[in-house]
Amino acid sequence: MIKYLAVNSKNIETIFENGQSFDGSSITGYRPIEESDMVLFPDPTTFAVLPWRPKEKSSCRLICDIYTPQNKRFEGDPRYILEKAIDSANKAGYTYICAPELEFFIVKEGENGGQPTPIDLAGYFDFHPSDLTEDIRREIADMAEPFGIEIEISHHEVALGQNEIDFKYGEALVTTDRAITMRMITKIVAARNGYLATHMPKPFADINGSGMHTHQSLWNKDVTQNLFYADDPQKGYLSDIARYFIGGQLAHGRKMAAVLASWPNSYKRLIPGYEAPVYLAWAHKNRSPLIRVPNFGGRKDAARCEIRCPDGSGNPYLQFAVLLTAGLDGIKNKIDPGDPVELNVYHMSYEERKSKNIISLPESLKEALDEMETSDLMKDALGETAFENFLREKRKEWELYRVVVTDWEINRYIKRL
Repeated sequence: MIKYLAVNSKNIETIFENGQSFDGSSITGYRPIEESDMVLFPDPTTFAVLPWRPKEKSSCRLICDIYTPQNKRFEGDPRYILEKAIDSANKAGYTYICAPELEFFIVKEGENGGQPTPIDLAGYFDFHPSDLTEDIRREIADMAEPFGIEIEISHHEVALGQNEIDFKYGEALVTTDRAITMRMITKIVAARNGYLATHMPKPFADINGSGMHTHQSLWNKDVTQNLFYADDPQKGYLSDIARYFIGGQLAHGRKMAAVLASWPNSYKRLIPGYEAPVYLAWAHKNRSPLIRVPNFGGRKDAARCEIRCPDGSGNPYLQFAVLLTAGLDGIKNKIDPGDPVELNVYHMSYEERKSKNIISLPESLKEALDEMETSDLMKDALGETAFENFLREKRKEWELYRVVVTDWEINRYIKRL
């Protein structure tokens, strides 16, 4: 959840110099009440005037970094966690470039407390008179421009009410700032039109859920050479660096799943049959494995891989931090991803998957948290503070989910037995 506070513009110069104090104990996963004082320092590179406010009541947006009263970066600040991962990449000679595909549903609230429902009858890429989301997508794209976000493509997705908006790739921190900005814009535009926008991974049963497929590549330090590219068609134009990067993410896929898919609901999306990845494998053309290498036609600048299990419910700063850390570990230890799996993994038998050493992602948040807790790499990626806080808060969330008695259980067991 994005948090914010408003300040008078008359005080902004002082805040840039001295910061703005706030109560960290009220932010989930930050500090206990006896160590509650924290300080915000706005990042001036994130300045943008909010386009939905009238000029006579104009406001700006600044994303902030979190400091302790001792003027040190707070170890649990997700933005700082990503910055540390980026710094590790830079020291190794790499610049991490990424681009998320943001999928979301636009729904209308149910009458008399009923369940929300999709607002249209359109499908994938449909141009349809009933597609009420076309104008909303255009409005979202227009709203993104004042924030410096270049929208490359927007379209209706497979499910009713489901949409996708993609923006231009960039360096990881800038991209992540843009990702959370796009979430904010999407919700605001939907609300201004009388609807709800949600990045919930699986809001409706028996249809596709919403993911955040993320395209990734490593470049040299001055971003003039894509290090994922190799002039070798026999290897699909992929360099050894790219292969080892993929190998690292596959090797740590189960360990980082809790960060990439961080709600109990996330694992209702990650099931076979709904274009969501389940198995830890990679491929070129095949969309059923976890990681896909899109057809970039031998173009050097376009060499990349796409990981398909992250969803928009998570914290993108933490998501990109663990993705980068896992990929760098693959390069450091030269983890071979094996041969690409071009057969539909969903249609393979258990024995076939076993013979190819293909295992599955966790099937629940509980299983994912248990995997994460055993990972030294995830602890290093997040830092001890965020690692422990994440596990504690997510286990609380799992317990809240676990004790709920659902309509499915009532209908199946009380009414039938």
